[in-house]
Amino acid sequence: MKSIFPKIAAAALLAGNLAACSALPSQGPLANEVAEGAHGEQGAFRYALVDVNESAIGVLSRYGAATFLKQFSDYRPAPSPVIGIGDSVAVTVWEAAAGGLFSAPSIAGVTAGSHSAVIPEQIVARDGAITVPYANRIPVVGLTPPQVERAIVRNLTGKAIEPQALVNVTRSVTNSATVIGEVTAGARVPLSLKGDRILDVIALAGGVRSAPHETFITLNRGDRTATVPMQALLQRPRENVFVRPNDVLTLVRNPQTFSVFGAAGRNAVVTFDALGITLEEALAKSGGLLDQQANPEGVFLFRREPVSLVRQLDPSYPIEPGQSVVNVVYRANLRDANTYFLARRMSVRDKDIVYVASSPFTELQKALQVFNTLTGTASNLAVVKSQLK
Repeated sequence: MKSIFPKIAAAALLAGNLAACSALPSQGPLANEVAEGAHGEQGAFRYALVDVNESAIGVLSRYGAATFLKQFSDYRPAPSPVIGIGDSVAVTVWEAAAGGLFSAPSIAGVTAGSHSAVIPEQIVARDGAITVPYANRIPVVGLTPPQVERAIVRNLTGKAIEPQALVNVTRSVTNSATVIGEVTAGARVPLSLKGDRILDVIALAGGVRSAPHETFITLNRGDRTATVPMQALLQRPRENVFVRPNDVLTLVRNPQTFSVFGAAGRNAVVTFDALGITLEEALAKSGGLLDQQANPEGVFLFRREPVSLVRQLDPSYPIEPGQSVVNVVYRANLRDANTYFLARRMSVRDKDIVYVASSPFTELQKALQVFNTLTGTASNLAVVKSQLK
C-alpha cells in the first residue's frame, strides 16, 4: 500500500496556496492585511494605524468633542438689556403739581385731571432715538430704561413741574434669541432680565419635536459656532450656558448610526439609542464575535480624525500640507483581557465603522473546501470516464 502522506502534504500545500489566494470568498481583509494596507504603493500612507491602548485612550479622553462651555467660556448671564433699533418703547411722564405741560390745570385749588401723561408706544427709529414732547429727540440706543428716564427728566427740567419719567420696553427685538429647526414653534424669543439658559429658550419655543438623543443644538454667536448633542446638556448641566442677545439656536434631528462588518454576529447599520456608546457596547449590539470565524486580535474601528488629534496619537505620521482630517484605523486586540476595559472607555461616534477580521484558520477551511470540491469533481470525472470505456 502506497503511503498517503505525500498526498496529504500536497493537499495541505495546495490548500495553503489557496488560502493565500485573493480569489477566495471573503468578508473583508485579514488582520495582517489591514495592518499592511496602511502603506500604499511606493510607501505612501493611506491611513494611520493606532493600537487601542492606555496611551491612545488617554489622548482621546483629553481631546474630547466640542462643547458650549469650551467655545463660549463666558457663560455668565448677559448684562442688563439695553434698548436697540426696532424695539418698542412706552414713556409715561409725571409732574409734581397741576397746570404743567403734562397735567391738567387746577380749578379753585382742585385738580380736575391727572398729573401724568402717557406717550404712545413708539418704535426706536434708525437714528436710534425716540420723541418725547417738549424734550425733543432722545437718543436711546445702547441705553437701559433708567438711563433713558434720566435723559428725559434732564431735557424737561425747567419746562415741566418737577418731572419724573418711566420708560418701559414693551417689545424688544434686540434682546431676544432666534430658535429654529426641530422645535414646536420657531420664533424670536425675548430674554428675561434674570438671564435664560439654552434649555429655557427652547422651552419657550415649545420644546423639541424629536428624541433628545437624536437632537443636536447649534449655537451661533457672532463669528463663533458650536454643535452639541442635546442629551449632553441634560447629562452635564454646565453645558446649559446662558443665551445672549442675537444668539441663534438651530435644532436638528440627526439619528446617530454606526456600521458593522466582518465576523460579527450581525452585519448591519446600528442606531444609537443614547447619546453615545462605547466600543464594548457596539460589539455587543452587533452580536459579538463569531466563535468559529472571528479573529479576536483583529477588531478595528474606522474613523476620520482631525489633524491635531492624529499628531497626538502618532507624532510620526506624515501630514500633507493643507490636510485637515486623516483616515484612522484603531486596532483592538480582544485576546488581551485588559482591552475589554479599554473598549469600555472608547466611544463610538456617528458613522464609525466597526470591522471584525476573520481568523486565518477560517481562510484555510475555505481553501480545504475548495480543494475537496475540486478533487471530488476530478474523482467523479475519472469514474465516469472509466465507465464509458
